[in-house]
Amino acid sequence: MGKRLDGNIASAADRTIVITGGNSGIGRAAASMLAGMDARVVLAVRNLRKGRTAAQTIRGNVEVRHLDLADLSTVHDFAEEFSDPIDILINNAGIMAPPLGHTADGFESQFGTNHLVHFALTNLLLPQIRDRVVTVSSMAHRMGSIEFDDLNWERRTYKPMAAYGQSKLANLLFTSELQRRLTEVSSPIIATAAHPGLAATNLYRRQGNRLLASVAEAVIGLVSQSEQQGAVPTLCAATADIPGNSYVGPRGFKETMGQPKLVGRSAAAKDTEVARRLWTVSEELTGVEFPL
Repeated sequence: MGKRLDGNIASAADRTIVITGGNSGIGRAAASMLAGMDARVVLAVRNLRKGRTAAQTIRGNVEVRHLDLADLSTVHDFAEEFSDPIDILINNAGIMAPPLGHTADGFESQFGTNHLVHFALTNLLLPQIRDRVVTVSSMAHRMGSIEFDDLNWERRTYKPMAAYGQSKLANLLFTSELQRRLTEVSSPIIATAAHPGLAATNLYRRQGNRLLASVAEAVIGLVSQSEQQGAVPTLCAATADIPGNSYVGPRGFKETMGQPKLVGRSAAAKDTEVARRLWTVSEELTGVEFPL
């Protein structure tokens, strides 16, 4: 059983925190909590209008910047335009089980959005980061595998949830390899990960299959926790006194809900050789390398 982290959310006062996808769901809940702790929160969002609407509902120091996680060019633009020091980067935004689609750069949409663009964003911003990088994964990482011969589902029959599992497994492998590299260069930055358990967010509404989305939303609504509760593991991963490569999730009923604790991960998520290979491939695909 992992270490319980009840109440282990440290102060975020006067810290600059960039969070992707902070205009809805767990991202907005986390942003609201962090702003309420007197942090300067930067919402990196695709839709500026929705981002500004969300910011108006949050009390505190909140900014909105454009970042489209389906387009690497906007990641470069964001990194070039945001020159301030960053205490914490939270790679939160993601999509779940849409029909087969591709990013502007030709990547399968889930692998591209959930992993590759966050990989590029982190490495581009890393020289400005002072404390830590948090990446939001999922229990679904346990159903994932990294298929290096077909990362973009060009040969296999596309399976939305399997593709989602691959992207969420990539998040954890990215976290572990990032931490290894940070340790190797004696950087004070740490990399952590979190998952929300089952939380009632709009992620399920974004699925292309309306019937599947409706069924999923109904079932999740019966057994899930709120967006605010689902955001607590992210806050712990961002502020608690925990070691690098920690993975935080809920402790109740098979990690679906409850107070946060350090949780385990699949054997595939602990494979250091796959993590290193995925890093190399991600550098090749995005053209962005580890900068430290």
